Amino acid sequence: MPRPLLQKKTQTVEKNSLLSATAPLRQENRMDQTARLELERRLRKPRSEEYMKALRQLDAGGHIMDHSRAEALVNQIRKEFPEIQLDGLLIGIVAVCYLGRPYEVHSLDLAGNIIQHYKKGETMPGGLEKARTLAMCGGYEFIEVYTNCLRAVSEDGSVAVIRN
Repeated sequence: MPRPLLQKKTQTVEKNSLLSATAPLRQENRMDQTARLELERRLRKPRSEEYMKALRQLDAGGHIMDHSRAEALVNQIRKEFPEIQLDGLLIGIVAVCYLGRPYEVHSLDLAGNIIQHYKKGETMPGGLEKARTLAMCGGYEFIEVYTNCLRAVSEDGSVAVIRN
């Protein structure tokens, strides 16, 4: 008879050990979830007028790529979100191009700090293409392309989130 009692104690100890071993993981998951929610909350906030003004300048200078202008825009983006590590999260920004035919949209690719203007039918690289239709339909100043969603920014800086 003592044998079953020992087995129960062993099972209880194992359960307690298992629970205590996973408790830090649960706490870590809660912290990760809190960080994700805070990130989402911050990225939903309206964009500043300074940020909006800087990104409206994507067409300035014509269709020729200017690395220093791209770098200045990327710095403005980083200034808008100083508490967020955007590398690997924000792919780029897409907006309607007002240079006229044959150009349709333009983008700021954050990976290479490149401003590029695209002709109608010309494919955009690196996940930026998914923002073209939304940019073309109007109603938004520009579309921020993230790895997990699109954030459409209106003229007043308000943000709409479109999940992939």
